[in-house]
Amino acid sequence: MIAPQKNAILTTILDMDVTILPYPTVPQLASKDVAYATQNPALRPFYQYSPTLDAFKQTIEDKSGSAINREILVAALRTQYQGLNIHSNVNLNIELLASPNTFAIVTAHQPSLFTGPLFYWYKIFTAINLAEELRMTYPDYSFVPVLVNGAEDHDFDEINHANLFGKTLRWEHDAVGGSCGDMSTATLAQVLEQLKEVLGESENGSFIYQQIESAYTGHELYADATIDLVNRLFGKYGLVALNMNIPAFKRLFIPIMREELFQQSSQALISVAQEALTAAGFSGQAHARDINLFYLQPNRRDRIVRDGDFFSVLNTDLRFTPAEMEAELEAHPEKFSPNVVLRPLFQELILPNLAYVGGGGEIAYWLERKSQFAHFGINFPVLIRRNSLLWIDKATSGRMEKLGLRVQDLFIDTEFLIKQYVALNSEGELSLQSEMAQLKTLFEQVRIKALSVDPTLEKAVLAEAVKQEKVLEQLEGRLVRAEKQKHETGINQIRSLKEKLFPGNGLQERTDNFLNFYMKYGEGFGEALKEVIDPFVEGFVVVRD
Repeated sequence: MIAPQKNAILTTILDMDVTILPYPTVPQLASKDVAYATQNPALRPFYQYSPTLDAFKQTIEDKSGSAINREILVAALRTQYQGLNIHSNVNLNIELLASPNTFAIVTAHQPSLFTGPLFYWYKIFTAINLAEELRMTYPDYSFVPVLVNGAEDHDFDEINHANLFGKTLRWEHDAVGGSCGDMSTATLAQVLEQLKEVLGESENGSFIYQQIESAYTGHELYADATIDLVNRLFGKYGLVALNMNIPAFKRLFIPIMREELFQQSSQALISVAQEALTAAGFSGQAHARDINLFYLQPNRRDRIVRDGDFFSVLNTDLRFTPAEMEAELEAHPEKFSPNVVLRPLFQELILPNLAYVGGGGEIAYWLERKSQFAHFGINFPVLIRRNSLLWIDKATSGRMEKLGLRVQDLFIDTEFLIKQYVALNSEGELSLQSEMAQLKTLFEQVRIKALSVDPTLEKAVLAEAVKQEKVLEQLEGRLVRAEKQKHETGINQIRSLKEKLFPGNGLQERTDNFLNFYMKYGEGFGEALKEVIDPFVEGFVVVRD
């Protein structure tokens, strides 16, 4: 099926009004996220390179000395992409990775249903655009955007749903507990049927459904289906997607996994970093365990723990002596799965990576890893915060104008925003602050007189003052409520607008799925993201139709 012609609306979307809000003005962002995004000096000891274009010159020199097994990497990618309709840009980038002058720009995410929340797209396009900018800046090298598909993760509840047009579509699957990527795609039939109904029969809806349905039904395992879907959505931009649960990759990771099992180095390193972050005014992010590895079995992914003289796999009867564990690691490294503490090391060992693109939460746990990377002799990448975006369609933009709301007003607490709106649109003065000041002055005069006559009367005067202040506060509240009734329509519109742009009082990018926008803009949605996203932007991006 041929993709629809890029909508005539694409010309309009590329001419949208773009506002950049400084990160500190966005209350929905965590303090550590803002601190890194604004390069707070207190965080500087926790990362190796500044997130600037100039920093990549040194990063390239440092990474050039890393022993990356490109032959195994490229062979794995060729195998993984067999049978897919590979875009020439992807094929070229896979082959380029064999060259020592080629480097990766990596982002990673779990294989979320229908790509999950919008930020999945934002981090991908941040990586794509960063790779392009580096090509122009350092023409002697090649740069390949790579998405690491976190298919080994076993948290099914995090990846099994997508939010479309205010409705949650959910993948129901009974056999949960193992790696999500190993789940059968046969159980996707019901949620695909729901998706088809939601998307309808429009040109854009029919096309994108066919792409998703073909990817999800064309493979037995969900990990492979996700790679196929990513290839269909982003292949023309040269994005290379990679499943990491490959025996040859795990074999390269054996030395680090062995040390983790028998010396348990990571926990102490991470704990020291977290203590230093706490001393600098920031909390820790990821909990490091004694052993940060899982053991993989069909439909299971369970923690490995040290149990006296043995190693045990939690929730199973499996026990290993140290010699047996050593033998198991050597014979079957693919059965060992790194958790969030070891995953960055695994990723950077396999890929010739210069930069990791992630959100604020991801950056937070990478900030705990610098000493761990140094311990294992792996180069620490540049940490690039992915773009954050808020999309405002034409209808919503029109309502904003009628309500007199600015872009920055949208990020204010809803009730406070309504109070501001009522105050600005009221014919009379609603605040009784001046009257309150007069009342306090009056009772202060009475208190002084009472002291001169009978000091025991002071308490009675003060008590009466508090009582009358409360009366004024109640009257002010009644004034505001009465005025709100006059503006009920506008207030309801504000609530509706805020819920649409900030679902559940959270950021749009953390909830809504790309299909909410693809249905209107078609292939133009990706083109618009490519145009708008800047890997070095210094603020929260708001796009208005």
